[in-house]
Amino acid sequence: MNIPENLKYTKDHEWIRVEGDDAFVGITDYAQGELGDIVFVDIDTVGETLEKEETFGTVEAVKTVSDLMMPVGGEVLEINPELEENPELVNKDPYGAGWMVRIRISDVAELESLLNAEKYKELINA
Repeated sequence: MNIPENLKYTKDHEWIRVEGDDAFVGITDYAQGELGDIVFVDIDTVGETLEKEETFGTVEAVKTVSDLMMPVGGEVLEINPELEENPELVNKDPYGAGWMVRIRISDVAELESLLNAEKYKELINA
């Protein structure tokens, strides 16, 4: 299972990668494996400012639909345009081409409450 050291994680299995003032958010390798084949990603929150742990969209797999939660508060700037035609990118490359949204973080201090790779590994192996 791939758990990159340079990312922060939530207990709900989202990851966040900070790049300057913005950050990219997606679901973890573990989450996509548990969901199975992803057939649709539904995100319609571009332009909205959401709080930490607020739902920014849903991901639909063959067997289930799951909410996508904001790891930190911020404004949703962009949705990954590739996911509309290729939702399976979330399964194939969850930390790269399968990213879901780009956000502008409201309060960088919220990043401190997230899990590092080691703590995330402990969570999923518990």
